[in-house]
Amino acid sequence: MIIRLRTGTEGTELRLDKYLSLQVEDLTRTQAANLIEEGRVTINGKPCSKKAIAPPDSEVVIDIPEVVPVGGEEIPLSIVYEDDALLIVDKPQGMVVHPAAGNESGTLVNALLYHCGDQLSTVGGERRPGILHRIDKDTSGLLLIAKTNQAHRKLALQIEAHSMTRAYWALAHGKFAEETFTVDAPIGRSGKDRKKMAVTPAHSKHAVTHFKVVKAYPSYTLLECRLETGRTHQIRVHCAHIGHPIVGDKTYGVKKEEFALEGQLLHACQIGFIHPVTGEYMEFQSKLPQHFQEVLDRLDRKWK
Repeated sequence: MIIRLRTGTEGTELRLDKYLSLQVEDLTRTQAANLIEEGRVTINGKPCSKKAIAPPDSEVVIDIPEVVPVGGEEIPLSIVYEDDALLIVDKPQGMVVHPAAGNESGTLVNALLYHCGDQLSTVGGERRPGILHRIDKDTSGLLLIAKTNQAHRKLALQIEAHSMTRAYWALAHGKFAEETFTVDAPIGRSGKDRKKMAVTPAHSKHAVTHFKVVKAYPSYTLLECRLETGRTHQIRVHCAHIGHPIVGDKTYGVKKEEFALEGQLLHACQIGFIHPVTGEYMEFQSKLPQHFQEVLDRLDRKWK
């Protein structure tokens, strides 16, 4: 469903997510923000951020996808930890986190609904119950899921404050001159392809990733990547931006790869946070999945 709005002579004077929630019946501010993040909202034909303010006499277009009820599916879950407030799952490569156009079933949310029933937070909307943060379909690793709305809000505040520990391992093309380095470069929708993200000053968000070399090979480098912010495709975009795309990345990577891979070698290996009920700091780790470890073993044999 396409909704077109025209701002008045004084503009909206409100952040776009709030403006949309007031203008469109039954659209919450969170849902509006999600639509903006997915690139489904434009101002005068251009992508925008939820913090944008539409200028006077602007056309705001909202593309609201058809809502399909989400049901539980008996899909195996690798649960690392679970209690009454939250759970930690280890997502395999190839699994989509939540239903969206083209992926209405077989997602992590479908599996969570089967496992948890109605014991998932509703803050993110009916299409994303329990979902606090996401990792890409072809990225594997740890995800934190909220069971209650109170837990969701408290954990979300930690993400916003950049106090949650989130670390990844990635295999990147090339070698690095420094053992540790930081990429501080804003990320927004690509002006050339709205399905892709890019480092850009236009309609972008502050994005910071801290990198450390774990192991160097002649043509590749195993990196530990720590998120300070959590933007869409952040690590993948930052690695491509500095000329070292992640191995196997079909969107931001090289055209010809040495390895036959289904997706990028990027794994969410660590997550740490303050428990929203007990106040205790908790931290969890995940070993590299088989497809990632096999590539490293092959490089180890090759460059012994």
